[in-house]
Amino acid sequence: MNFRNRSFLIAHVQRTLDFYDQSVDPKGGFYQFYKDDGTVYDPHTRHLVSSTRFVYNYAMAYIHFRKDDYLERTRHGVDYLRKFHRNPQTGGYAWVIYDGKVSDDTNHCYGLAFVILAYACALRAGIEEAREWIRETYDVMEEHFWLKEYGVYGSEAFGDWKLTDYRGQNDNMHACEAMLAAYEATNEKFYLERAKTLAENITASSKELQYQVFEHFNLDWSPNYEYNKGVRTNIFRPWGIQTGHQAEWAKLLIILDRHDPQPWHVERATRLFDRAMKYGWDEVNGGLVYGYDVEGNLYDADKYFWVQAESFAAAALLADKLKDDKYWQWYDKIWEYSWKYFVDHKYGAWYRILTPTNEKYSDEKSPAGKTDYHTMGACYEVLNVIGEQ
Repeated sequence: MNFRNRSFLIAHVQRTLDFYDQSVDPKGGFYQFYKDDGTVYDPHTRHLVSSTRFVYNYAMAYIHFRKDDYLERTRHGVDYLRKFHRNPQTGGYAWVIYDGKVSDDTNHCYGLAFVILAYACALRAGIEEAREWIRETYDVMEEHFWLKEYGVYGSEAFGDWKLTDYRGQNDNMHACEAMLAAYEATNEKFYLERAKTLAENITASSKELQYQVFEHFNLDWSPNYEYNKGVRTNIFRPWGIQTGHQAEWAKLLIILDRHDPQPWHVERATRLFDRAMKYGWDEVNGGLVYGYDVEGNLYDADKYFWVQAESFAAAALLADKLKDDKYWQWYDKIWEYSWKYFVDHKYGAWYRILTPTNEKYSDEKSPAGKTDYHTMGACYEVLNVIGEQ
């Protein structure tokens, strides 16, 4: 396969979209739990992360393929966000909904970041009302999550907006992604400024760990090395150095550099990516592992789909920026592995998690939170840097 071919990437995105062809629930929102063959195994639960990522998927699909159905699906998803997830009294967004009723009203900065991303892509697709909704959500985050003294966001608040003590980089990484998307959709400079602040403050902490970003922090924004140590069930707050998050930050730094070129963007992105490949690549079984400790010792050898996707996207952006074939070699290497083990060539989309020896754990391909946003998003980023055929 020529993984650098535009036609290949576009066809792969279309094949992935086709897997979710039956995603629309006529009663509202999208079905969010799929078996390998596309069977929906939970038609009741709606998670904010999936609800927003489906909007991203269909808005971006409309931008690239111009099929009216994708625009209608985008509107359908935005309508569900506004009518079901959003609380008009508080401005917050429910984390989980079950059969149309809120079952978890916790407000997560992570979730609100994806709300902004969804609205930004909807605006790019032509839904003009989304412009004010981006700003509305930004203002909510500013009021309830922004920690001015540290230049970062807090992570979690109860329904009454009382902030919990947890502090994490993952919320801020996706907030940075959202701010970049908001800037690209609106051309409003304050979104770009916020993205720059987040990128600088979060990745600056990586210097203390030889250019590696840790996941969890204390109230004074010092690393919390004990939080969730030994816990492997919390997909939004994993412990240790995450191979995929190092690559994801490298990708975001290069995107930021498009809009505001600074030498440290590229230098830091290169360091983060290089170290992630050094400690994250499984030389025996292939693929990138989930995580390792601050010394580079293996912590979680499982293979996650999004880690591979974010890493090949970062490799392509670095290859284009640096004109260094080493990164194209990484791009091909990660794709070859993913094509062999992660891509479902029978039904479409990617498997979610594999064992260290590249076997499936279950037939649950896409539970809440997945939607293949990472895999299609990675392809779109690569399309931004490879030339027309």
